[in-house]
Amino acid sequence: MAERRTTVNAAAEPDFLQFNDLACEAVGGKVIFATDEWFAPAANLLKREPPQFIASAFTEFGKWMDGWETRRKRIPGHDWCIVQLGVPGLIYGFDVDTSFFTGNHSPYVSIQAGCLDKPPTCSLEGDRTGMTASESQLAAVAKLDSEAWPELVCMSQLKPGYSDSCHNYFKVNCNHRVTHLRLNMHPDGGIARLRVYGIGLRDWSSISADQDIDLVTLTNGGVCLSYSDAHFGHPRNMIGLGRAVNMADGWETARRLDRPKYLKVDQQGILQVPGWEWAVFRLGHPGVIRSIEVDTNHFKGNFPDSCRMEACFLTSEEEAQCIETGWTSGKWQVLLPPQKLRPHHRHLYSETELTLSRPVSHVRLVISPDGGVSRLRLWGQPTPVTAAPANQQRPASKL
Repeated sequence: MAERRTTVNAAAEPDFLQFNDLACEAVGGKVIFATDEWFAPAANLLKREPPQFIASAFTEFGKWMDGWETRRKRIPGHDWCIVQLGVPGLIYGFDVDTSFFTGNHSPYVSIQAGCLDKPPTCSLEGDRTGMTASESQLAAVAKLDSEAWPELVCMSQLKPGYSDSCHNYFKVNCNHRVTHLRLNMHPDGGIARLRVYGIGLRDWSSISADQDIDLVTLTNGGVCLSYSDAHFGHPRNMIGLGRAVNMADGWETARRLDRPKYLKVDQQGILQVPGWEWAVFRLGHPGVIRSIEVDTNHFKGNFPDSCRMEACFLTSEEEAQCIETGWTSGKWQVLLPPQKLRPHHRHLYSETELTLSRPVSHVRLVISPDGGVSRLRLWGQPTPVTAAPANQQRPASKL
């Protein structure tokens, strides 16, 4: 079962953790170069799953570790790798996770960023455990001039991978598009995971005016700004790629404690309960939503009873005001009236079932009374804007 976080720990988490992980292997992120991967390959950095530790696990090269670990360096220099983001975009912060690297973590780290017009030819294939960069790989990566990329995180000390110190958070101020990162370990050691929190950026000029596109998916710049509860799964998971792989790859709330002792339904079969849960998203681009998909895939005994969708158009100033008021203010209008939901099912709602036909920039999914949703798709047409919408300036929002 998930462990309920204390108020102190939750309050200590940085705001940028609400954004999308642009480097995760689940969205196409990959490590394309690493100087050394003796004990554990650099590809582990981008795994979706949290790190694990198996005390009895060893390889022919030494202790098996769920992360990137280099040999103890005995030559000049330091170890580093190049990460190709799965979703290029703006970066707001990093989590350099040293979980379980307690006597072998990298003492220091720095991170540089580049924006490349074309994907480099560098690549790493297969199990890289026990390997080091070849002369040809070093020659290929030298063409990137990555040592000259701008620095997002200056050389900073890392804490060891105990449960109360493993998350090393770095907030950054990056106002340009990033496609690749250079992660530097000074001088060597191990890092379990690299989480790169940000917002995707795409070229909207390539989208025709009559083309329907998912306006909220993370690859198109959608982002979760706030939510009421995320006890078992964060709502940002709903705008991930493809269908969810399991329940952990979706949004799931705790059971509400204000549920009536005896449940009743209305004429539509919808439960009559006093409470609900919600999640707010900023679209990647303002647009007119033509159809909606609410997928409860994998949620069989814990799906919501019903859902509804609200929407509005907000400027960056109005968004900031909503954040300050905890989203109690706003110009919300009903986009999709309350709908009864089914377990483990893909619910599709066409334009005839929607009640708004004007451009919107933000949406709020409301589920009642609680439960889990794996994916949310908002298909529509991006529209030109005259005012400056919030998703053009992208201020750092708070939970």
